[in-house]
Amino acid sequence: MNKADVIKLIRSGENSGVEFKRAELRPEQLATEIAALLNLEGGRILLGVEDNGSVTGLIRDPRRVEEWVMEAARTHVLPAAIPYWETVDWGDGKIVGIVSLPRDAPDKPYKARRGGNWITQVRVGTTTRAAGREEEERLYLQGGQFRYGLKPVLGTGVDSLDQRHLRDYFSRILGSSVPPANDVDHWQRLLKNLDLVTGSADRIAATVDGMLLFGKDPKRFLPQSGIRAICYPGPEPDYATRADEDLTGPMAPLCDPEDGELVKRGLVDKAWDFVRRNTTPSAHLEGARRIDRWEFPEEAVREAVVNALVHRDYSIVGTDIMLVIFSDRLEVVSPGRLPNTVTPEGMRLGMRYARNQNLVNVMRDYGYVDARGMGIRNKIIPGMLAHNGTEPDLIEEEYRFIVRLWKEPKPT
Repeated sequence: MNKADVIKLIRSGENSGVEFKRAELRPEQLATEIAALLNLEGGRILLGVEDNGSVTGLIRDPRRVEEWVMEAARTHVLPAAIPYWETVDWGDGKIVGIVSLPRDAPDKPYKARRGGNWITQVRVGTTTRAAGREEEERLYLQGGQFRYGLKPVLGTGVDSLDQRHLRDYFSRILGSSVPPANDVDHWQRLLKNLDLVTGSADRIAATVDGMLLFGKDPKRFLPQSGIRAICYPGPEPDYATRADEDLTGPMAPLCDPEDGELVKRGLVDKAWDFVRRNTTPSAHLEGARRIDRWEFPEEAVREAVVNALVHRDYSIVGTDIMLVIFSDRLEVVSPGRLPNTVTPEGMRLGMRYARNQNLVNVMRDYGYVDARGMGIRNKIIPGMLAHNGTEPDLIEEEYRFIVRLWKEPKPT
């Protein structure tokens, strides 16, 4: 960085990725800011800059300050961090130190030493504070150190899962033999092997994954398990809606064991039904057959919904997936940030990831998930190009990911 870059940062003020610190601070204070930035999106700490943006500069030899910064990051941050250090000559004998931290730090959560304890730190706007339990849990998920789907769902048991769905899955989908309904021990072993239930013999609970896939009433125990589907008459959200529904139930569909006909829709089918009811198809004849052309291609919509269901962050309990139809577009909004190293650009190129591998595996068994794990590249993008010549927008925001499908090409 040069002086002009630093001036620009200072003029913009502190934010989620920039922190000003005077030169006289304790290692614990610096470590707290380092951990918080690493747990968000990285950023910069400007040493020798006051909260009001005035530059006072370093008070020691920059080489000694560098050694001090690296020691604080190594001994007061867990796991140890290696920031990038540089200095800028401000003039008048003043030096500004810059501690830069990477965006995609892989070992979340990062903790800072506080006395004899290690405390996970988070950045909220310009404030750094200790993480709450759910925030820390989410950071473990982002770091790949914890699988939320394996958590037991309190108040549930084997009987909280719909045995009709389970029998259909094991027999029709997997082609396996199914134990009798009253063979409780066999069912428990079978379901534990697939991480659909967990616990010991006297205290079995359905896992989050089990309830999402096969629960009798997932919404009762997991309020974040459904899809909020809304259709607006215009291009922006409004109080007036054409339709507003909560789509609930298990992800997996249920078919008749005799003929394989669909008996009960899963969430993907319910989502597509909502789109069909609230969009207007055009039609043309091929010979004597009427062919309907939907405003949005079915395969692209289904793939966007499936991706949201199997990849969303279920540790965020306060919100459902959103399926929103506007007059000019359709959006599928998935709660949670993209996992480490995953970017919208990478997804366009075919980058594969699975936040909830168990959900991916089971939905792949049903044929909902692209076998190669590249549904955006292989289905959504070519599907939209073939349908109307548009490409989807893939938008990453702070706490959500949006797939936007356009009804028509945007005006040039």
